[in-house]
Amino acid sequence: MSVTEIIQELPKLSAEDRDLLRQELEERYITDFAETPEMLAAIDEGLRSSHEERSYTLEEAREELRKWHSDSK
Repeated sequence: MSVTEIIQELPKLSAEDRDLLRQELEERYITDFAETPEMLAAIDEGLRSSHEERSYTLEEAREELRKWHSDSK
Protein backbone atom coordinates (compact mmCIF):
# COMPACT_ATOMS: atom_id res chain seq x y z
CA MET A 1 0.00 0.00 0.00
CA SER A 2 1.40 3.41 -0.91
CA VAL A 3 1.47 6.46 1.30
CA THR A 4 -1.07 8.10 -1.00
CA GLU A 5 -3.44 5.16 -0.54
CA ILE A 6 -3.00 5.25 3.22
CA ILE A 7 -3.75 8.99 3.30
CA GLN A 8 -6.89 8.43 1.24
CA GLU A 9 -8.09 5.87 3.78
CA LEU A 10 -7.57 8.08 6.86
CA PRO A 11 -11.02 9.75 6.71
CA LYS A 12 -12.60 6.31 7.01
CA LEU A 13 -11.02 5.71 10.42
CA SER A 14 -12.89 6.46 13.62
CA ALA A 15 -11.67 9.32 15.79
CA GLU A 16 -10.39 6.74 18.27
CA ASP A 17 -8.41 4.91 15.58
CA ARG A 18 -6.97 8.17 14.23
CA ASP A 19 -5.85 9.11 17.74
CA LEU A 20 -4.27 5.69 18.21
CA LEU A 21 -2.47 6.04 14.87
CA ARG A 22 -1.20 9.51 15.81
CA GLN A 23 0.11 8.23 19.15
CA GLU A 24 1.84 5.31 17.47
CA LEU A 25 3.50 7.54 14.88
CA GLU A 26 4.67 9.95 17.57
CA GLU A 27 6.12 7.18 19.70
CA ARG A 28 7.92 5.49 16.81
CA TYR A 29 9.05 8.32 14.58
CA ILE A 30 9.21 11.65 16.36
CA THR A 31 12.77 11.72 17.55
CA ASP A 32 13.62 15.43 17.50
CA PHE A 33 12.60 15.82 21.14
CA ALA A 34 15.42 15.24 23.57
CA GLU A 35 15.17 15.68 27.31
CA THR A 36 17.85 17.87 28.81
CA PRO A 37 18.88 18.13 32.46
CA GLU A 38 17.69 21.76 32.43
CA MET A 39 14.27 20.80 31.08
CA LEU A 40 13.85 18.04 33.63
CA ALA A 41 14.91 20.41 36.43
CA ALA A 42 12.35 22.98 35.25
CA ILE A 43 9.60 20.33 35.23
CA ASP A 44 10.59 19.22 38.72
CA GLU A 45 10.53 22.84 39.92
CA GLY A 46 7.11 23.39 38.38
CA LEU A 47 5.73 20.27 40.06
CA ARG A 48 7.29 21.23 43.39
CA SER A 49 5.88 24.75 43.27
CA SER A 50 2.43 23.51 42.25
CA HIS A 51 2.34 21.40 45.41
CA GLU A 52 4.02 23.75 47.87
CA GLU A 53 3.27 27.31 46.82
CA ARG A 54 0.05 29.29 46.70
CA SER A 55 -2.11 28.65 43.67
CA TYR A 56 -4.54 31.08 42.08
CA THR A 57 -8.02 30.68 40.70
CA LEU A 58 -8.52 31.67 37.09
CA GLU A 59 -10.26 34.86 38.17
CA GLU A 60 -7.43 35.76 40.57
CA ALA A 61 -4.90 35.23 37.79
CA ARG A 62 -6.93 37.42 35.43
CA GLU A 63 -7.08 40.16 38.06
CA GLU A 64 -3.30 40.00 38.53
CA LEU A 65 -2.83 40.31 34.77
CA ARG A 66 -5.15 43.35 34.73
CA LYS A 67 -3.07 44.96 37.49
CA TRP A 68 0.21 44.25 35.69
CA HIS A 69 -1.17 45.60 32.45
CA SER A 70 -2.49 48.79 34.04
CA ASP A 71 0.78 49.32 35.98
CA SER A 72 2.79 49.15 32.76
CA LYS A 73 0.95 52.11 31.21
